[in-house]
Amino acid sequence: MSSAIIQLLVLAGIAVFLILRLRSVLGTREGFEKPPAPLPDQQRRQAPEFEVIEGGPDRDITDHVEEDSEEAHALAAMKLVEPGFSVTEFLQGARGAYEMILMAFESGEIEQIAPFLGDDVHQTFVDVIGEREDQGLTIEANFAGVREVALSDAHFDRDTQEAEITVRFVAELTSAVRNAAGEIIEGDPNQIKRQKDSWTFARVMGVNDPNWKLVATGD
Repeated sequence: MSSAIIQLLVLAGIAVFLILRLRSVLGTREGFEKPPAPLPDQQRRQAPEFEVIEGGPDRDITDHVEEDSEEAHALAAMKLVEPGFSVTEFLQGARGAYEMILMAFESGEIEQIAPFLGDDVHQTFVDVIGEREDQGLTIEANFAGVREVALSDAHFDRDTQEAEITVRFVAELTSAVRNAAGEIIEGDPNQIKRQKDSWTFARVMGVNDPNWKLVATGD
């Protein structure tokens, strides 16, 4: 008998052994299995009864505020009016809006962000920038990044369908104020400082305009 045939026989034997071993461990399935036998009455009475709960907490809300809080109810009401609204996506957008609005204000160029500002905030920005220009002051700022974004408050007016969401930001940036001669009179362009802001955004839910506007600022 040649060595090739001997090797084939050995491999075949190993394969048969593995198949039998697997059957002893995993069992076999042939055709449709018989349904399990019904429990006797005594065992059926002792079996625990489970209540099927439909739905559950909206993780898109409870990931950001406490369940059953006033903020959670306000956010849920917003979703009833506008089912496509996502709290998580809103906060992602607020992060980008924060950097864009903050740096436009620091540089004194708010024309591009005017559509995202409420009337009062826009007028405040215009007044502050005007005062800086009158004094010959300029701000040199560089944004390092947002370290924290958290939803801190939410309100919804069911009559007007106007929503307000307050977001707390913690950011890092460098900032220095220069006078007309270019001399630094405040801050340090090489030192990163941490800045905390609390901004409130507002929008009427259920309308075609998806833009939120900054309507209040604070520390």
